[in-house]
Amino acid sequence: MSDTVRVRFAPSPTGPLHIGGVRTALFNYLFAKKNNGTFVLRIEDTDQNRYVEGAEKYIVDALNWCGIPYDEGPGKNEKFGPYRQSERKHLYKEYADKLVASGNAYYAFDTAEALDAHRKGHEAQGKTFIYNWHNRLKLDNSLALSAEDTQAKLDAREDYVIRFKSPQDETLHFKDQVRGEMTIDTNILDDKVLFKSDGMPTYHLANIVDDHLMEITHVIRGEEWLPSLALHNQLYKAFGWEAPEFAHLPLILKPTGKGKLSKRDGDKLGFPVFPLEWKDPKTGDVAMGYRESGYFPEAVTNFLAFLGWNPGTEQELFSLEELVEAFDMDRVHKSGARFDPDKTKWYNHHYMQTKSNNELAAAFKPVVDAQLNSDATDINYIAMVIGLIKERANFVSDFWDLGHYFFKAPDSYDEKALKKAIKDDTSDILKQVKSLVVHIDSFSVNALQSDIKGWITENNIGFGKVMMPLRLALVGALQGPDVFDIIFMIGKNETAKRIDTFLSQI
Repeated sequence: MSDTVRVRFAPSPTGPLHIGGVRTALFNYLFAKKNNGTFVLRIEDTDQNRYVEGAEKYIVDALNWCGIPYDEGPGKNEKFGPYRQSERKHLYKEYADKLVASGNAYYAFDTAEALDAHRKGHEAQGKTFIYNWHNRLKLDNSLALSAEDTQAKLDAREDYVIRFKSPQDETLHFKDQVRGEMTIDTNILDDKVLFKSDGMPTYHLANIVDDHLMEITHVIRGEEWLPSLALHNQLYKAFGWEAPEFAHLPLILKPTGKGKLSKRDGDKLGFPVFPLEWKDPKTGDVAMGYRESGYFPEAVTNFLAFLGWNPGTEQELFSLEELVEAFDMDRVHKSGARFDPDKTKWYNHHYMQTKSNNELAAAFKPVVDAQLNSDATDINYIAMVIGLIKERANFVSDFWDLGHYFFKAPDSYDEKALKKAIKDDTSDILKQVKSLVVHIDSFSVNALQSDIKGWITENNIGFGKVMMPLRLALVGALQGPDVFDIIFMIGKNETAKRIDTFLSQI
C-alpha cells in the first residue's frame, strides 16, 4: 500500500449526486488535502441496468462547482486507470477465481426459482433464509457437489455465481475511524455473491480489488456501507492484502431529525437536495439544484462540512482552505446529522455579504433586464443598488423584491400603510419636500438629509408625518433603505414625478 494518503470517492452513475454523496466527497477531499494526499474519483458502473446517461458528467460538474475537483480519475492523471469499473471488468474474474482456488469462495448454481422457493419455505416457518454455513452443503454449489460434477456444470456453461465462503464460529475484530473498535459473530453473515452470472462483479469484489490496485489507504464512505465492513475486511484477509483504514460517516437526517434525508423531503419542503439541477433523461422531470437556487458553492461546502463534523470551537464560517486546516476524522460524529434548511440560508446570506457589489450586479443584471424589457440599465447603478439592499438578502433572486423601486416607479401603494401615513396636511408637506429636492444646490445624500431634516425641525413637524408618506410615494410600501439614499439614487426628476403621481392618487 502507498505511503502517501490516497482516498477515493466512488459514486454510481445512476442519477444525480445527492448532497449526502457530495458530503462524502467533501470529507474525502478535506482528508486528502490535510494529509498532502490524492483525491481519486472512480465511477462504479458495474450495474449497467441502472446506468443513467449524463450522470457521470453531472458528478464531475458537481465536484468542480463545489470547488472540490478530483486529482486523479477519468481523463485526469490516469496513473491507475481505467477509472470506470465497466472498463476494468476483465480484471475481476481473475481475482474471483483466485478466491475459489484458495478455498475462500465457491461456485453456486442455484437458480433464482430455487432460491425463491427456499425463502418462501423459511418464511412459512417464521424463519429468514440465509445462504451460509448452516445450509450451503444442502444447496446446489461446488461445496456440496463433487469436483467432477462441478466441472461438468462449468463445461456445460450452466449459469453460476461465485459466493464468498464466510467462516463459521469466528469473532471478527476490526476498527473504524469514526466508530472505534467493532466485533461481529461470523455465524450471522451470509455468503455474499462476489461475481454474477452476467460476467460482472458485484460491488463487494470490484470495490476491494480496485481499492487495492489503486493503492487506496483510507476508505471514507457513508454509514449505509457499515454492514459490508465485515465482508470487506474478510476479503482483504482472503487475498492476503493489507486493508485500508475505514471510516463510516453518519447519515444526513431529515429536518425533523427522523429518517434519512431524501429527494421527497426537498420537494415537500421546497429546498434542493442536489448540488446542480438535474433533468431526468427518461421522464424529463427536473429536480432543483443548489446552484440554480442561488446558493454560492462556498456556502454549500461550508454547511455540508458541519453535517456530521465540527471543529470543536464556536467558529461556524470556514473557507475551503480553513476547512482543510481544521478537518480531523476524530471530530466526525457517530450519530446522524439533522439537515436544517434555514441554516443553509444563513450560510448563503453570510457568503453574499462577502461578495463584491460588482460581482453580484453581474448576476442580477439579467433579472433587471428581463423585468424592464431593456438592457440599458447601467451595471454600476445596479451595483450601487445592491450595496444598499444586500444586507437583507439571502439570494441574488431576493434583490428584485427588495429593490424594484430603484428601477421602476410603484404602480400601487400598500393600503394599510396609506391609512397610517396619510393626514390632512400630507399633500402640502410633500409638495414642500418636492420643492426642497428639486431646488437643492448640492445633490448628495448628506445635503438632502441636512436640508429636509432642517426644514422638518424648523417647522416643528413630526418626523413620521413627513418620512412615512414620502417613503410610500417613492417605494409604494414602508420598506427599503434610508429614504435619502433612495432619493439620491433615483434622482431629482424621478423623485418629483413619483411625489406628483402619489398626490394625484390619494
